[in-house]
Amino acid sequence: MSRTRTALALGTAAAGAIALASVTASAAPLPVAGSTTVTPAGHDFKATLSGKATLKAGSVTVTCTVSVSVSTGTVPAAPGNSNPAGPVSSPISPPTYSSCTSSMPGVTPTVTTSGAWAVTMQDGAPITATMTVPVGGLVLKTTGLASCTVTAAPTAAASVGGTWVNGAPSSLTFANASVPVKVTGGFGCPTSATASVFNAVYKVADTTDPAQQITVGP
Repeated sequence: MSRTRTALALGTAAAGAIALASVTASAAPLPVAGSTTVTPAGHDFKATLSGKATLKAGSVTVTCTVSVSVSTGTVPAAPGNSNPAGPVSSPISPPTYSSCTSSMPGVTPTVTTSGAWAVTMQDGAPITATMTVPVGGLVLKTTGLASCTVTAAPTAAASVGGTWVNGAPSSLTFANASVPVKVTGGFGCPTSATASVFNAVYKVADTTDPAQQITVGP
């Protein structure tokens, strides 16, 4: 290779290295999770459905409107209720859903839940709350004109994103949250759907001391 071609190749390589270094240097670092503390430490809580919960798979929407749709849990005891560099997680009982109706005429849905559920809170603006659905932890079945089975988190545990607002009582909201599903069945079943849209609002009360509130902070 001639001196000219060698110099050109080295120059091109150097320019490429400089460009790569520039891109690498300008790339924004991943955000670091801030501290989270959930109080009161060690207190039991109850999350009660407020209004209605909806689960939509394909063109089919199931609506459950029962105030006894409840999940219970416990804030971790100190120091586990505080994390200086991330979220705090609490195991919860599987929420229950009943008095459900379907957008499909002549179809009656039932929802069963099972397994080890959890909710994880991360302080921020807004405060985020992630509900963990275990594998197959929610199964919706319909009877009548269409016999369908919708299984949430069919192959792996699923994280369902929501938001938390401190208050009296505090609230946990899931707005158009995506949940992976598998749908089986015959005519009328949305078998091509691989995700469901979940909407629900829960009011969270301290059951150890009703005069206090479950609160998420830094």
